Amino acid sequence: MAISSTDANAPTFSGTGDLADNTTSTAKIISFEPTYLQDLPHLTDYVPDLQSRPNPLDHNPYFHTVDGFYLTGSDVILRHITFDLSETFPSPSRHLAYHRAGPRKDIYFESSNVRAAIVTCGGLCPGMNTVIRELVTGLWDLYGVREIFGIVAGYRGFFSMEPRRLNPKLVHDWHKKGGTVLETSRGGFDLEKIVDAIEKHGFNQVYIIGGDGTMRGAVKIYNEIKRRKLNVGVAGIPKTVDNDIGIIDRSFGFQTAVEMAQQAISAAHVEAESAVNGIGLVKLMGRNVGHIALHATLGSRDVDCCLIPEVDFYLEGKGGLFEFLNQRLKENGHAVVVVAEGAGQDIIPRTEAQKEERDESGNLVFLDVGAWLKSELKNWWDRDHPGELFTVKYIDPTYMIRAVPANATDNLYCSLLAHSAIHGIMAGYTGFVAGPVNGNYAYIPLEDVAQAKNAVNTKDHKWSWVRSVTNQPDFVSC
Repeated sequence: MAISSTDANAPTFSGTGDLADNTTSTAKIISFEPTYLQDLPHLTDYVPDLQSRPNPLDHNPYFHTVDGFYLTGSDVILRHITFDLSETFPSPSRHLAYHRAGPRKDIYFESSNVRAAIVTCGGLCPGMNTVIRELVTGLWDLYGVREIFGIVAGYRGFFSMEPRRLNPKLVHDWHKKGGTVLETSRGGFDLEKIVDAIEKHGFNQVYIIGGDGTMRGAVKIYNEIKRRKLNVGVAGIPKTVDNDIGIIDRSFGFQTAVEMAQQAISAAHVEAESAVNGIGLVKLMGRNVGHIALHATLGSRDVDCCLIPEVDFYLEGKGGLFEFLNQRLKENGHAVVVVAEGAGQDIIPRTEAQKEERDESGNLVFLDVGAWLKSELKNWWDRDHPGELFTVKYIDPTYMIRAVPANATDNLYCSLLAHSAIHGIMAGYTGFVAGPVNGNYAYIPLEDVAQAKNAVNTKDHKWSWVRSVTNQPDFVSC
């Protein structure tokens, strides 16, 4: 497989170009087209006189700097690892490779001159405090950085509040806390004021933790820093409990959210099973994507119907939700329905004012699909089964899920994300996101991540598994 690159900091790869199975004399030779190494911004692109220096990890007694410890431009991660060899290979976008995340032999910051800023933006997510803690301890212990600051209250905190000095002693137990000790907010993005504040405070490393809207803001910050030719590295650490950020395998906090969601489903199942014609209704997070609902359904196996934003559904008539639930109640005496918060928004009646209502991030304010569905279920039963016992137990665990500390798996993930970001900025990379791609940590251009989406692929095997374990209708209109 040949790998080409237009990145001045990475070599051009060449290889055999063929894969062969030598176990038989009739081996089939398959030719692969080139794989292209994605360009990654570097501070030397616009600060040309910047000098490199040896990595202080050379003298860190806890690291063995033997051959192979440091990564080079030759270490890459493929964007796609599955192909249908019976088809013609698609466009070059299917053949992208990213720089692998990790320490480099040469760095572009003198540790004693680093002033790092860390900011959290948007909604809460399990693991935010772990990322902050690991950024602080990683900078301090790995690279000897002593000037580390937390920006309070999101983007607006850059220019409206004094930064908070951080050190390992202060943050030592933050990974055990839910939420973000630095506090967060939505909106408040003012590009000129933010970059002016970065200059004023002398920050030369900026670590931005947030979702897709935050990443779009980070792209603007990076571009403005580049325009001003400032020696400031910018790294994004993608955060979204909904798991709706594209390219990376998953976002931190997602597995914790699924674990907590299953507890809510279990409670709904107990309530439903303990009632005559009982329905347990659980609303889970997922504005535009249904990943939490999908994975919690597969993990629970107590769910009779899973409703997500990517799949339209309807209530009345043949093949509708009411017909399906009526049959389940006849068969089992109870049912559990999981609905993502963004599902069914197009069929919930809205006033004219509600159609225009937006939150501070500019997103359409969603109506409560759980409360609406609970009301519709009761109306349906009273109409079609007058006088018969029926109950709906509605559980909305949203804020309980968002606010918990990360579980062990997410804590480990947060640590690796933070350290990957630190190694990248110290190596002079900027305008990038650190994240796992096919199980390995990579550096991805900020702009690519800000534009990428991660909707549930309803043609994928995971949605087929949901259909197979719930036997729910596909809601295709007759």
